[in-house]
Amino acid sequence: MLVPERSRRVLAALVREYIATGEPVPSSLLVTAAGLGVSSATVRNVLAQLELEGFVQQPHTSAGRVPTDRGYRFYVDLLLESKRSTRAADAVEARLRREASAAFIDAVLPQVSHVLSQASRSVGFAVGPAYAEAVFERVEFVPLSAARVLVVIVARGGHVIQKAVDSGETLDAADLRQASNYLNAEFSGLPLSRARQAVLERMNEERLLYDELAARAVRLASTTFAMLPDKDIFIEGASALLGGAQGLTLGTLQALVEMIEEKQRLLRLLSEYIDGPGLTVVIGAEHPDPNLHSFSLIASTYENDGGIGTVGVIGPTRMRYSRAINVVDGAAQAVSRMLRDPN
Repeated sequence: MLVPERSRRVLAALVREYIATGEPVPSSLLVTAAGLGVSSATVRNVLAQLELEGFVQQPHTSAGRVPTDRGYRFYVDLLLESKRSTRAADAVEARLRREASAAFIDAVLPQVSHVLSQASRSVGFAVGPAYAEAVFERVEFVPLSAARVLVVIVARGGHVIQKAVDSGETLDAADLRQASNYLNAEFSGLPLSRARQAVLERMNEERLLYDELAARAVRLASTTFAMLPDKDIFIEGASALLGGAQGLTLGTLQALVEMIEEKQRLLRLLSEYIDGPGLTVVIGAEHPDPNLHSFSLIASTYENDGGIGTVGVIGPTRMRYSRAINVVDGAAQAVSRMLRDPN
């Protein structure tokens, strides 16, 4: 629906003021804040119409107005229409290059979640691309005991995945080195999803019965690829909501904290929201999960060797959207640039 210019300016001023103070905004304040040069009575009429259309509400009759989720959405859409500065991306990139131990994805993403949380005073998160999209470089097997092996998978772009597995047979260092050499020669350069499929195909080939080295390597590989997680996710800053998130009940916060701790729930949620590259903003009641109606989520995607990852923040609906959007968008740009050009 089209909103008249006067109403747009009044609503934007109201949202900015409410975000800054957390208090219902009276019409008398908006006379100057909106910069319209009209009377208080005119502003009251505009507010009455905005309330009728569901953009604002009045907590009680003697109070000013506060934005609804629809009002926040209108304000955010205004922000998204404007050209965003590249300064946030430059600042985030400079900080990440100082603080990350290396310009590899596994070193950068934990720092991204930390930077986003600090900058937004909300929950910051960073999600790696799906492992299935990563390109397999090499695998190393390190003996831990007679049958227990530490598997280290290195994928292009800095992915390092490691996990201890039970091989089911006694293997020495020479056996493991031969197995890793075989797998690296056969599968290096393939996407992990294709390498996994190729290993399963090899297991069904009768010729492996006559090649014990290949059979052992493929058995180890099948165990290795079976334990690959879908994606890495790094989250930081839940404690930030406890101190500064006015209007959030302990029960509401608990629901968010549980989702964060479970992590897979957040990944499922993001998969519902992210359907392409760029910025995504989900506000309040736009969440399908009622437990998240007190929160807004801002996320943006980055690229790494053709794979798509996500960075973002989760905070109360009364968040500083302009700053949060800039820092999330900037972080996504910074991560893409760092992974493309580590130097």
